[in-house]
Amino acid sequence: MGQLTHVPVLFKEVIVGLQPRAGCKYIDGTVGAGGHAEGILAASAPSGLLLGLDRDPDAVLAANRRLASCGVRATVMHAPYVEMGRCAQDLGWERVDGILLDLGVSSRQFEQGKRGFSFVREGPLDMRFDPSSGMTAAEIVNRWPQNEIAKVLSELGEERQSKKIARAVVEARPIESTLELARIIAEEKGEKKGKRHAATKTFQALRIAVNGELDALKAALPLALDMLAPGGRLAVIAFHSLEDRMVKQMFRRESRDCLCSPEQIVCACGHRASIREVRRRPTKPSSDEVARNRRSRSARLRIAEKM
Repeated sequence: MGQLTHVPVLFKEVIVGLQPRAGCKYIDGTVGAGGHAEGILAASAPSGLLLGLDRDPDAVLAANRRLASCGVRATVMHAPYVEMGRCAQDLGWERVDGILLDLGVSSRQFEQGKRGFSFVREGPLDMRFDPSSGMTAAEIVNRWPQNEIAKVLSELGEERQSKKIARAVVEARPIESTLELARIIAEEKGEKKGKRHAATKTFQALRIAVNGELDALKAALPLALDMLAPGGRLAVIAFHSLEDRMVKQMFRRESRDCLCSPEQIVCACGHRASIREVRRRPTKPSSDEVARNRRSRSARLRIAEKM
C-alpha cells in the first residue's frame, strides 16, 4: 500500500513567516505528519532544533518516520500543545525562537473512517485527537440533553438550525455511526446542490467539544508568547472563525501599549506591547493551493513577533 503524502497547508508562507535560522529552537505544537516541521528543520540547517508535539499517537509515529533523517535535531513527543512549556523544559529549553500551531484536523485523520471525523466515511462516533482518553462524540450525541447539544452546535459550529438538529438527534437515538448521524442531519436540513455538506457544522462543533479545542487555544496563546525569545515568532493557522477571532484579539491586545477605553485621557492600565503583528490581515491560501487542496480554503495564518 502506498504511503500517503502529507502536504501542509500554507507551507511556504509558514516558513517565510517564521524565518527559521541555524542555531535556533522551534516548536511545532501540532506536528501531524511532520510536513511543516521538516520545512523548519531544512530552513534552520545545519544546527536548528525542533520539538514536535501532537495529541494523536498515529501522528507522532508518522512524524518520527518523516523526521528520522534529521537525527538529534528533531524530538517528537506525544503531548498536547498546551503542555509545550513542560516539554520544552524536559529538553532544557527556556526560550524558543519560533512556535507553530496548525489547528484543526489533518487530511490523514479525515481519511481514516475509524477515527470518526468524516461525515462521508463510515466509522464510529469518536472524533478524539487522542483515541486513548477523553469522551467521544457518541457520548454527546447519545447521552447529552437536547438543549446542551443545541448549545454546542450553535456556539461551536455556528449552526443556525442547531435546535432543529438537536431535536432530530435525540429522537433518533441511539446513533451508532458517522454516516448515520450525517444522514439524520441531511434529512433534517435538506441537501442543497452546490453547497457544502449539511453535516459540516455539526461535525465541526462535536469535534471541538470532544477535544476542548477552544479552551486549549485560549490557554496556549499566552503561554506561547511568554516562551518566545525577543525576535521570536508565533505562527497560528486557524480553520474556524472562532479560533481565528481568538488569535486576532490576542495579537491586537498584546501589540498595544494601552488597553484603556478611548474616554480615558491618561493611561491607567500600565499595559505595554509585548509583540508586533507581522501582518494586520491574515494570510490566506492561494487559488492554486485551494485547487490542489480544497480543505485549505478556510485556512487563515496570523504571525506575531516578540518584542
